[in-house]
Amino acid sequence: MHSVFSDGSLQPQELVEEGRRIGLTGMALTDHDTTAGVAAFMAARPDGMVLIPGVEISAEVPGGTLHMLGYHIEPGESKIQEALARIRGGREDRNARILARLHALGMEIDWDEVADLAGDEVVGRPHFAQAMLMRGYVKSKQDAFDRFLAKGKPAYEDRFRLPPEEGIRLIRGAGGVAVLAHPFTLGLARSELSRYVSELADRGLEGIEVYYSEHSQSQTAEYGELASSLGLVATGGSDFHGAANEDIRLGVGFGGLRVPDSILEELERRRKR
Repeated sequence: MHSVFSDGSLQPQELVEEGRRIGLTGMALTDHDTTAGVAAFMAARPDGMVLIPGVEISAEVPGGTLHMLGYHIEPGESKIQEALARIRGGREDRNARILARLHALGMEIDWDEVADLAGDEVVGRPHFAQAMLMRGYVKSKQDAFDRFLAKGKPAYEDRFRLPPEEGIRLIRGAGGVAVLAHPFTLGLARSELSRYVSELADRGLEGIEVYYSEHSQSQTAEYGELASSLGLVATGGSDFHGAANEDIRLGVGFGGLRVPDSILEELERRRKR
């Protein structure tokens, strides 16, 4: 799940309180490209619930999108912190270029209004979309992405990301378990995905996200088979962000998500001590 330290709407301790309220047995905080909220998250110490320090790293691939989850990392490890700082610097540079593109398209949006919409969150494309909507330039946030902010559209700007194998190396170097997040975002056919995940496994990948809010039943089955065939841990999560996507609820996604408790034991077994 995600907190205000990346693109979520709740403080880390609020996530833990809500998880306790609904009866979760385990939670992992995996903010995008930062571990700034991990200390507060781990300090919550709820009775009977496992808390896992984590991160979600943006990685570079020719097509699609790849995010690498790191579970049970040591957040203060210097090399991973240096890399995360570099990724975040790329995000800030990207935001400035998006704003310039919007101005060139005749949309007079100020940086301050975008930052105000983000509040305590890290500024990202959803906040630009919200500013565009409030100014009347688009009909909805989705319209903003469809016409301007999505990859290949007039206001899109790419940003620095790590090679996937570097993300794996950094996670393992920080004592963590490297897991490929929501595989469908890679946009690969079944045979291509199998081949690619196998290559990542040879480079140290230890898991693949099988149980996920936006996975269909067939995708869940496909990714589960892939994990089993490669000896990878089949992880899962709701990818909860809070107000950014109110349809996805903590722990249960759209309502039917069930992540097995056995994953907690497997992640603990694979962590680097």
